Formats: sequence, structure tokens, C-alpha cells
Amino acid sequence: MTAMPPPPPAPPDSPPERKRRTASITVNDVARLAGLSAMTVSRAINTPDRLPPATLAKVRAAIASTGYVPNLLAGGLRSNKSRLVAALVPTLVSPVFNETIQALTTALRLQGYQLMLGQTGYADPLEDELLGAIIGRRPDGIVLTGVVHSADTRRRLQASGIPVVETWDLTPEPIDMLVGFSHSAVADAVCRYLHGRGRQRLAVIGGDDERAQRRSQAFVATARSLGLAEPLVHAVPAPTTLGSGRAGLQALLARNADFDAVFCSSDLLALGVLTEAQALGLVVPDQLAVVGFGDLAFAQDLHPALTTVRIDGTRIGTEAARCIIDRVEGRPVPERMVDIGFSIIERASV
Repeated sequence: MTAMPPPPPAPPDSPPERKRRTASITVNDVARLAGLSAMTVSRAINTPDRLPPATLAKVRAAIASTGYVPNLLAGGLRSNKSRLVAALVPTLVSPVFNETIQALTTALRLQGYQLMLGQTGYADPLEDELLGAIIGRRPDGIVLTGVVHSADTRRRLQASGIPVVETWDLTPEPIDMLVGFSHSAVADAVCRYLHGRGRQRLAVIGGDDERAQRRSQAFVATARSLGLAEPLVHAVPAPTTLGSGRAGLQALLARNADFDAVFCSSDLLALGVLTEAQALGLVVPDQLAVVGFGDLAFAQDLHPALTTVRIDGTRIGTEAARCIIDRVEGRPVPERMVDIGFSIIERASV
């Protein structure tokens, strides 16, 4: 039996193709294709703002051609940096935190860092569980929403040495750094604002989370100090929704109570109140004034336009990123505690 001749040898692959089939593409492969040093490629990945645009374009073209994905873990071990910052928010459903997340993402990316986002809900145990996983991965920084945490979480964060920024609240004893505002001051200002506009019988519809409840309590305390009747208070589950705003107004009216203004712990709640008031034939603001919280994009476009409390979420995100980057890069942090304040945006609902 005649043996078959061996098949002709396959033509040699180009270096990038051969590497792709036998092992992962390395920084050296990218450097050879770009005609640059491996150090320059590393700089393009880690500190792109420090390279000329033409050089950066060569590196990015080579990366796109080879499909190279940097080994960020190896780079982090060499530089003692992960280039990751973790941020925890209570909910991704409510848009109130979107502005902060966007600003934080942008500010970090400009400095070569990436944001990792987690949702805690409104219960401490879930925050503890997430932070346990995050701390073990040693991000370069952690951004938290609020200042109320379990004792175990505070101990672990302080022991980790990871830069921490608490946001969307104030406390005289932060874990590390803080960027926020006073919820009690917000409620006090809104109560005085409504009283100054001639409203005498006040009500609050608020979420059952800790920060919203603190606003409700401060609102009631200010009303008492002004000699007003005890405000009506109705709590709804967090995160709050348009539906819970409608149900909240129904619940207050079912108590046969006489009130002429409602402070809502979110703009979505206020939208629900406005919707239900219209359905019931209540005229806003003649019969009922409505104030929201958050100044979401739709607030100015409602009819009537919603009076609300504006929180500068962009500044919160930008300042939080600055705090972490300064700490990681070894620069002094000018302000460890930043109170961004708030403003009442007057519109037609009061």
C-alpha cells in the first residue's frame, strides 16, 4: 500500500496572529507593532494624558489591531495601585444619584481610574456583605452613600487603609473623608420657606430610609419651633416612586386632615402627589403647595413646575474623585470634609 505524502506545511503566521493562537498578546507585541517601547505602551495605558496625541494614537491602533487587554492585576501589583475605585449607592432605580455617578466616572477616567459600582439597598447587612468583597480586592478608593454604617464596617474600612469618601450626608466624625450636605438643614429651610409663603398646616411624605426620616423629623421640629400645628407625617417604602406619592396623598387625605402644603422626600414622590391632586381636583398651589427633593430633570417641565431642593450631585462626584486621587497620588487633601450645601428652586407648585 502506497503511503500518502505528508501535507505541505502551512504558511507561517504573522507574529500577532501566531501569538494569538498560542498565548495571550503581551505588551511587547503591542510595542513591536506600534514601533515603540514597552514602557511607552504602559504609559499610554496608565497615564495617557502624559503622551503626545500622535504617540497615543499609534498605541491605540496597535491595541485595536491585536486585541490586547492589559493585565491590570499585574500592573497593580507592580505599582501598588489597582486603578479601580468602588462606589456604593442604595439604588440604581432612583435617578437622584445618577448625576453623582456620572461625575465620579468622568473625573476618575480622566486620571486613568475606572469606577466599579455596587447597589446596597437600604439595609446595613447588604452594605457589609458588599464591602467585605470589595475590601478584599483592594481598590484604590471607596465612595459610600451616607454616613450611617455598622460598627463592623467602620472598623474594617479604617483598618484597611483604603481611602474612603462618604457622600450625600454630613457628620462630625467621618470614617475618612466626606462630601455632602445636612439633611436636617434642608428640612429646616423648606419648613421656614413654606411658613414664609403663608402655609400654616404642613405635611410630610417621606421614604422610610434613614436620611429621609431624618429630614422628616427635622421638618417637624422646625414647625414646632415656629408655633405651627404638628405636621402630618406619612412614610412610604424606599426607594420612593410616583405610585407611592399618589398613595401617600390618599393616605393623608383619608385621615380627614386639613393641610395646605406637602414636603416630599423625592421629586418622584412629589410627581405622584401632583398627579393625585390633579385626579382629585385639588388645585396646586392654591389649595395645596408641593415641594420635592432632588431637582430631577423633569421637575421644571411639570405643570405646575415643581418647587424642589437642588443638590449639586456633579460637585459631589467631582469632589469625591479629587479626594481619592489626591490621597492615592500622595498629594495632601486640601479639605477632608466638604459641605456643598443646597438650594431651594422656586417654581409654580408653591
